[in-house]
Amino acid sequence: MAYQEEEQVRLRRQRSKQAIALAMQGRWREAVAANQEIIASFPHDVDAYNRLGRAYIELGEYTQAKEAYERAVEIDPYNVIAQKNLRRLPYLGEGVGSEADSDRAEPQHFIEETGKAGVVSLYRLAPPGVLARMAAGNKAYLKVGGSGLAVENARGEYLGQVEPRHAQRLVKLIEGGNQYAAAIVSAAEDRVLVIIREVYQDPSQVGVLSFPPKGGESLRPYVSDKMLRRELENIEAEAEEPADKETKDEGGDTEE
Repeated sequence: MAYQEEEQVRLRRQRSKQAIALAMQGRWREAVAANQEIIASFPHDVDAYNRLGRAYIELGEYTQAKEAYERAVEIDPYNVIAQKNLRRLPYLGEGVGSEADSDRAEPQHFIEETGKAGVVSLYRLAPPGVLARMAAGNKAYLKVGGSGLAVENARGEYLGQVEPRHAQRLVKLIEGGNQYAAAIVSAAEDRVLVIIREVYQDPSQVGVLSFPPKGGESLRPYVSDKMLRRELENIEAEAEEPADKETKDEGGDTEE
């Protein structure tokens, strides 16, 4: 009996990894099928329902997404992920979907390299309806406005402002010829984290760091594979926890 239970656990874990891998690759239709297969064998797997809901959102099939999340809540009435996405769904128009797969940042973008990349919090956030369409991994775009630095999505919609102490430095570097890429680390109604990476340094800026280090490692993954996987499962509350710990001494800033 114990062997059978262990085998069931192993099978469930293996199928879950496959479903997550499909989501990581943006193969959402296949992810739907994979999670449905899990649910057929394990009808009370809340994580599978949450992943299924996420896949349907990415496909713009919101009725099915709502059904998946509602089923998750039936199984676990206190499931934060399902509740959050049920609140999010009304902001998403049928057929619109979240940002296109072609506009998703590559995983290597989430390596925080000392001096060249850093994670910043946004303030003066966009309305919830705009932020609801954003997810971890979506590309973002910087827009200089005076001494301020705004962040927009692929549609050109305003998402928020980079905190002044980062913005002032980055604006000067951009005006001096540097170029940057950005991507969403996490997005919620009241908090958006963005990683900004220097992709070109103008010769006039040699020796000037985009993100001055505070010591320690020269290279580290800010968003680990595990965290990205959790985001793709919509377990965003857990995925943001490490960032929360790092902000205690910075008042909301996560720069290393």
